[in-house]
Amino acid sequence: MQMKDRSKGSGSLVTQVGESLRQAILSGQYSAGDKLPSEHELTETHGVSRTVVREAVAALRSDGLVEVRQGAGIFVLGADPTLSARKVDKARVASDLEVLEIRTPVEIEAAGLAALRRSPAQEEAIFECHRKILQCIESDQSIRDADLELHAAIAEATNNPLFRQFLESQGSAIIPSRLVPETRTAEQTAYRKLIHREHEAIVVAISDRDDQAARNAMRDHLVGSQARYRNLLRDLRSFTN
Repeated sequence: MQMKDRSKGSGSLVTQVGESLRQAILSGQYSAGDKLPSEHELTETHGVSRTVVREAVAALRSDGLVEVRQGAGIFVLGADPTLSARKVDKARVASDLEVLEIRTPVEIEAAGLAALRRSPAQEEAIFECHRKILQCIESDQSIRDADLELHAAIAEATNNPLFRQFLESQGSAIIPSRLVPETRTAEQTAYRKLIHREHEAIVVAISDRDDQAARNAMRDHLVGSQARYRNLLRDLRSFTN
């Protein structure tokens, strides 16, 4: 579909380009996970400026239909407008990042102390929480509660009640909101498995009474989580600036 009529206002062109892409997604021409044509290709196809394309894509993203992955391109999130209308809240992502930043030094030390001080019963409790996370993944359920239980069990194993009190003081915010929408099943499963692998390194180090390895594994886990949230926040800001 060519749009060469440059006499029309840019707002009208944004609407036309956006509607064309929206219909292509909703009709199934592009499925969830598909990559849309590049910005250059869209400008050529529709005969409009890059500004028009960017505004049209921003509107689709606001509706939850697409996401832009920096350096990779524009990807379709879903064709069901009732599912894809979810919007990522920048303020919530920034808040999650703040919680991760304050958790990191505290939980790195907690992991090290847990490796040195844990009792056999506390070790078993940590393993049981880790098993619950895997069970959640295998049954395609949220790992949020099990994730929180694991971190609380590690804090408990320090035998310093202040570590667990710190986690409890943060409430449900201690485990950040989802990075990947539940509707994107394959990506959600892959993300959960990544978290499980990071947890496994922590759990094994605590079991081995290797305090340095436990600290390093917890650092990798929480610093890695910070990086994922910073990337998401950077991507969100790139759309609104």
